[in-house]
Amino acid sequence: MVTRVKAPAPQHTTAVRSPAASAPRRAKPSVKTVVGRTVQGALGLGGDSERMSKVDTAWLRMDTSANLMMIVGVWLLKPGITHAALCERVTERMVPYARFTQRAEEDAAGATWVRDPDFAVERHVVREVLSRRKGLTPRAALQQRVAELAMEPLDRRHPLWQFHLVEHHEGGSALIARIHHCIADGMALIAVMMSLVDGGNAPPKRTRRASADDSPHEGPQAWLADSVVRPLTHMAVKALDAAGDGVARSLGMVGAPAQGFDGLLNGGAGLARLGKQVVSDLAALALMPDDARTSLKAKPAAQKAVAWCEPLPLADVKAVSKALGCSVNDVLLSCVAGALGAYLQQRGESVAGQDIRAMVPVNLRPLDQAWKLGNRFGLVPLVLPVGISNPVERVMSVRQRMAALKGSTQPLLAFGLLSVAGLLVKPAQAALLGLFSRKTTAVMTNVPGPVQKLTFCGATLEQTMFWVPQSGDIGVGVSILSYGGGVQFGLITDTAMCADPQQVIDQFAPQFEQLLWLSLMLPHAGEVD
Repeated sequence: MVTRVKAPAPQHTTAVRSPAASAPRRAKPSVKTVVGRTVQGALGLGGDSERMSKVDTAWLRMDTSANLMMIVGVWLLKPGITHAALCERVTERMVPYARFTQRAEEDAAGATWVRDPDFAVERHVVREVLSRRKGLTPRAALQQRVAELAMEPLDRRHPLWQFHLVEHHEGGSALIARIHHCIADGMALIAVMMSLVDGGNAPPKRTRRASADDSPHEGPQAWLADSVVRPLTHMAVKALDAAGDGVARSLGMVGAPAQGFDGLLNGGAGLARLGKQVVSDLAALALMPDDARTSLKAKPAAQKAVAWCEPLPLADVKAVSKALGCSVNDVLLSCVAGALGAYLQQRGESVAGQDIRAMVPVNLRPLDQAWKLGNRFGLVPLVLPVGISNPVERVMSVRQRMAALKGSTQPLLAFGLLSVAGLLVKPAQAALLGLFSRKTTAVMTNVPGPVQKLTFCGATLEQTMFWVPQSGDIGVGVSILSYGGGVQFGLITDTAMCADPQQVIDQFAPQFEQLLWLSLMLPHAGEVD
């Protein structure tokens, strides 16, 4: 059950909020100072003030009444933990990242990270008491509160993050995290969260010149490096390499612009292929038609609802992918397409032959910088065949479409568009970013997590969910997260487009079961063409 909620949400926290500190206005920095801050500023580990990057500035300015640019996550823990233990862990492992003690100050040229003189952990780590009316289950009450918090703005007088702890929830505790996207992207925040769990490491101390040796190599962060960042970065480079060496080297420009640019110019043939590919991808982005007009595309109502399901066994998903000769990712994306298509059909909408488009983040962060904050990702449009009813045919279609993305420079172009957006005034930025919302129905993330369940303050992290924000008028967010031997699907929607996302979530298991039974009837693994 998912309950409709309206923004702004009522306050349920028991923490006492102190009045905002009246910090004096700083003198306008010189051009030299601004340039220096820009060059040095994206690390987030030290200093009382740093210039915000243009991409992060774009995210800061992207808040609207319908969509706040917050990454929202939920941890379900057993047994429960205490507020005091959570405050202690956050102080020890999270506060050393300077970004979490800095507020964002906007100016005409952009924004600056400035240390909050009134910072207090207790303001950002608060207790929650869930409101439960008769007939409302504990899970539904938690989902309702998550939806409320997704539409409750963070206090811009202080650092833009907050943890909400429900100390007593279904025999354990629930932790709701809200972090503004301008602080970091999902990959960087995974590194932060891995530092919080038992056995995690505190952030490395910043030296005058950051080096690859700063990257953590022990504890849960080792999983991040070995199982997430390295494979994703490798796949991105491999895919881009299909269009030529110059394209693959262009990925390095994100981390080392000067070196990447020099190397790119030295490769004439690669540069020619890169130019051809970039022109093609720019045309594809510019000429991409507006997305199909389903009930999932409408004017947002500024009300959110969230839902999630019990995890699917990851071993079963891998077995299906092997039987069908495709990737685990193909299987999961096919289930998303099938669930959305089944939901639309239940509403009486015809989806035969229709597709909808989802924007999928692609990691552009070099391995040795995975733990750093800021936003370093691109976006690629993925077409989901919601109108294909045959489950195996749908998987093959997804596989074909994923293969067609190989060699695309669209993630880099999207990163560049976000950088440009950060340079523009807010109305012009909104017009530029409207390109994505008109042509997209959903934002979707698919992240692999640790195979073994983690512990936090002595409790087992049983389930974890998260949702990245939707921009503009996009009102559907899908998250897929593998963790502890299972695959977790989560959905956040604007109620004008989907008032009860549990109806979509309830379709995931049946869609997968169809694939599972059909794959068992195939003669041999990998024979499907």
